[in-house]
Amino acid sequence: MRRKNPVGTVAFLVGAAGLVFSGMISGCASTPPANVKAVQCEADKIVWEVAQEAEIAEMSCAMGSHELEPSLIYTVTLKNASDQPQRYRLHIFLEDMDKAAGFLVPIKGNPPVLAPGAQETVKIPFMKTTTWSAKTVVRVRTISSED
Repeated sequence: MRRKNPVGTVAFLVGAAGLVFSGMISGCASTPPANVKAVQCEADKIVWEVAQEAEIAEMSCAMGSHELEPSLIYTVTLKNASDQPQRYRLHIFLEDMDKAAGFLVPIKGNPPVLAPGAQETVKIPFMKTTTWSAKTVVRVRTISSED
């Protein structure tokens, strides 16, 4: 008679639940959420993880050059959608290319925060990238102004 491995069964169930839960949090690559307004990229290939205190007012992607290198350039305008001053951490992951880049928004200031309703635009170049990403993740999180 064969004995079942309870540790293996538990590990499998925890792993499966983690995959389901992470899919619910990150969403799927489809239409942007309500706090993502104007997108001039292939939005169906983007997974959106945008904090409720932020709004992506505009986002575009284009092939160009940065520091004389061919680059895939994302231009993102973030808007403070909350009633409190906020600072954001913006990350873009090109998961199929193992590339990532991030910015603090606003980049500087005293204190470095966006007032409610204010917005700022940043450009994020992926240097030496000459093809479009098939799996992009855009993540916006709030951070404390003391960081």
